[in-house]
Amino acid sequence: MKTKIRELRMEAELTQQQLAELVHVSARTIISIEKEQYNPSLMLAYRLAVVFDTTVEELCCLEENRRREEEQDEEI
Repeated sequence: MKTKIRELRMEAELTQQQLAELVHVSARTIISIEKEQYNPSLMLAYRLAVVFDTTVEELCCLEENRRREEEQDEEI
C-alpha cells in the first residue's frame, strides 16, 4: 500500500528511528511501511496521522490505493 509516510517524515526532518519512537514501533516497521512491504494497522496509521497532523485517508493515500485495487481487479 502506498503511503505518504516517507515524504512527510522527510519534511518533518525525522529519522526513521525518531518516527518509530514517536509512534511506539521499531524502525524496521517504519522502513517496511515506507517500502510498501507492510501495511500499518489502523491504530498505527492513526498515530502516524496525529504525528503529521493529517488524516489517515491522506496519510495512506486511500483514494489512490482504491483506484489501484480497482484497476488490478479489472485486469483479472
